[in-house]
Amino acid sequence: MDLFEHAARGDRTRLPFAEAVRPTTLDAVCGQSRALGPGRALRRSIEADRVPSLILWGPPGTGKTTIARVIAERTGSHFEPFSAVLGGVKEMRALIEAARERRRLHNRRTILFVDEIHRFNKGQQDALLPHVEDGTVTLIGATTENPSFELNAALISRARVVVLESLSPNDLRRVLDTALEHPVRKARWPHVDVSEDALQWLSHYAQGDARRALTALESALDNVDTGGEAPAPETPIRLDAAAVAQILDRKVLAYDKAGDQHYEVVSAFIKSMRGTDPDAAVYWMLRMLEAGEEPLFVFRRMVIFASEDVGLADSQALGVVTAALDGFRLVGLPEGLFHLVHACTYLACAPKSNTVLKALAAGRSAIQRFGNQPVPLHLRNAATTLQKQLGHGGGYRYPHDFEGNYVAQDHLPEALAGLRIFEPGQSGAEAKVTARLAALRGSSPPNHPSPSPSPQTGPPGPSPGLPHPGPSPGLPHPGPSRAAQAPAADPDADA
Repeated sequence: MDLFEHAARGDRTRLPFAEAVRPTTLDAVCGQSRALGPGRALRRSIEADRVPSLILWGPPGTGKTTIARVIAERTGSHFEPFSAVLGGVKEMRALIEAARERRRLHNRRTILFVDEIHRFNKGQQDALLPHVEDGTVTLIGATTENPSFELNAALISRARVVVLESLSPNDLRRVLDTALEHPVRKARWPHVDVSEDALQWLSHYAQGDARRALTALESALDNVDTGGEAPAPETPIRLDAAAVAQILDRKVLAYDKAGDQHYEVVSAFIKSMRGTDPDAAVYWMLRMLEAGEEPLFVFRRMVIFASEDVGLADSQALGVVTAALDGFRLVGLPEGLFHLVHACTYLACAPKSNTVLKALAAGRSAIQRFGNQPVPLHLRNAATTLQKQLGHGGGYRYPHDFEGNYVAQDHLPEALAGLRIFEPGQSGAEAKVTARLAALRGSSPPNHPSPSPSPQTGPPGPSPGLPHPGPSPGLPHPGPSRAAQAPAADPDADA
C-alpha cells in the first residue's frame, strides 16, 4: 500500500457509505445474536482468541464480511480478502506464501477471507486444505449457497459452518439509526434530516439486506433536492418517505401496519384465498409485502388459514405452507417470495372446509355447558391393584383386537354420550372422512343413551352464537370466522 492509498483509506468520507459505517465490534453487528450473542459458542471462541476456520452462510447483506473483519481486528490477525470470482490458484498460492512468511517472521496469524467461496471448483478447494489444516491460514469463507451442496466434504470437515439470518426490519432500523449518527454521515450530509417514516420505509425496502439499506440511504442523501443552495445547519432539509421513494424510483404504498389499511388489506387477502381466487390472493399478499409487511406475519396467516379454512378438505395444505416457511427461512428474500406465492396459490386453489373451526367451537361449548365431567370407568388408567379393584379399565374394548381395528364403545362422559362435536362435510378429501365415520357410526355402542339436556343450559351441541375459538398463542388472528359470529359481522375485521 503506497502513501496515497493509505491516505485515501484514512479519509473514510471518500469510501462508499456502507463501507465507511461498517461495524468494528461484535456488539455493533446487528441481527446475528443467535451466532454472536453473549455466551454463544462462536463469541466465546473469538473472545478467547481461539477462532477456528469458518464458513459463514447467509443471504446477502447479513454481515459476512463485517464479521470476518471484526474477528481479524479482535484477534489481532492480518486480514487478507480474496474473491473466489476474480482470483485463481496462482493468486491463492501467493497469499498462502505471504501468510507463511508473516507467521515465521512476525508470529502473526492470517485470516484468509474468501468471498463467494462456493464459486471455487473442486481443485481450488482442495488447494486450500493443507494450509487450513496446518494453520498457515485461518479460513473464513462467505457463501449465499448451501455449503453441503457447494463445498467439498473435506473442506467442511475442517471448518465450522455458521448460519446467518436475514435481518428483520427492526435490525435494519438499528443499522440505519447507527449510520445516521456516524461521523461520516454528519460530515457528508450535515444539512439533511431523515424523517421517521423514511427510515421505516427503508428498513422494509431493503428486505433483510443491510448493504441494500445503506446504499439506498446513501443514494437518497446524495440526491436530495437542496434547491441549488446549501441550507444552514439550523434549518436542515427534511427527507421523508415520499422523497426517498421518488429518488429510488419506487412507489410508497398506502399501508400502515397499525392502521385501517393493514386490517383492510389483510382482510382482502384472507377473503380472496377463502373465495378460491388465486389472482386476488397473490395481488393482496404482494401489496402487503411491497408495502413493508413482515413475511413471517403473512406466513402465520396462511398457517392458520390452512387449518381454519381448508382443514381436512386437503390436509396437505398445512404441510405445503409449513414447508414453504422452511424454504423461506433457508433462502431469505428475495428468492423466498417464490415460497410465499407457492403457499398462497395452493391455499387459494384448495377445496375449502371450516369443519376444524366448528369442531373447536363445539368442543369448547360442550366444556362450558357440562363442566368437569368424570372420566368413564372403562377409560380410566388401571396401573395399581387398588385402581383395578375400583373398576378402572373394566370393560374397555381394545380396538386392535377387533376387525378393522375398530369397535363401537362410548368414549365421552355419560352426560355427553351421543354428542357430535366433529361433523365433517363433503368438500374435497373430507368427503371420504364423512363416509368412513358414517359407516362406523352406524354401529352404535351397546346401551347407547341419548344425551340428557342440562336444565340450566339446554341440549348439548354448538349454538349459532358460539364465540370464536380464538387464535393460537402468539399468532395474530384475522378475527371471528363466518361460522362463529352474527351474520352481519365481518369475519376478518380484526386481522
